[in-house]
Amino acid sequence: MIMKILIVEDDVPISDLIKLNLSMSNYDSRQAYNGKEALDMIEEETFDLAIIDVMLPKVDGFTLFKKIKGYNIPSIFLTAKDSIADKVYGLKMGADDYMTKPFEGVELLARIENVLRHYNKVENILRYKYIEINLQERTVKQNGDFVKLTLKEFELILILVQNKNIVLTRERLLEKIWGYDYIGETRTIDSHIQRIRKKLNLKDDIKTVFGLGYKLEE
Repeated sequence: MIMKILIVEDDVPISDLIKLNLSMSNYDSRQAYNGKEALDMIEEETFDLAIIDVMLPKVDGFTLFKKIKGYNIPSIFLTAKDSIADKVYGLKMGADDYMTKPFEGVELLARIENVLRHYNKVENILRYKYIEINLQERTVKQNGDFVKLTLKEFELILILVQNKNIVLTRERLLEKIWGYDYIGETRTIDSHIQRIRKKLNLKDDIKTVFGLGYKLEE
C-alpha cells in the first residue's frame, strides 16, 4: 500500500521539491497552497500524513492543525523561522515533528518514515509468495536466501509488490523510480523487468500489459 501525504506549503518551488522527493520514494502526494484548500481536501480524501507550513495564507498552519486533529492525521510542521517558541508551541499542540527551512530532502524523508512507523503505518517487511522485502534494510530474500539487486531493481520490485494486480505504465514507473527529470527511454523499464524476472523467478508473475506497462499478479 502506498502512503498518501498532504503537502500544505504556499511556496510553490518548495512544495514541488517536496512532492518530487516523495514521488521518488514511492509516496503518493497532494498539494495545497493555503490552509483553506487543505481543509477542503482533508474533508474529501484520506491522508496518512500531513506536512504543514506554519506561515500559510487564509488559515495558518497552527489553526489548520487544530481543525484537523479530529482526523487523526500525523503531522510535521515546516517553518522558515528558527524560533524555539514556535517549535515548542507546535509540539505542545501535538504535532509529531517540526523542521526548519531550508532542509535536506533525505532528512525530511527519514522523519516521515519515523512518524509513519510510530503510527504503525509502515510495514518493515513486505511479502509476495516466496519473496521477502525488508524496507528498513533494503534487502530482498528468495526462499530465505538473499538476492543481490541494484537500487533501481529493488525499487522496481518494491513498487510492483506494493501495487499487486494494478497495471503500472512504463511512464509511471519511470516517474516514480527515475524521477521527473529522467530523459531516457521507456525501454529502460523493460530491461530492468527482464532482470527482475530472472533473478527472482517471476517470469509468470510479472505480466506485460501490451501498450501500457506491467502488472504483478497475486
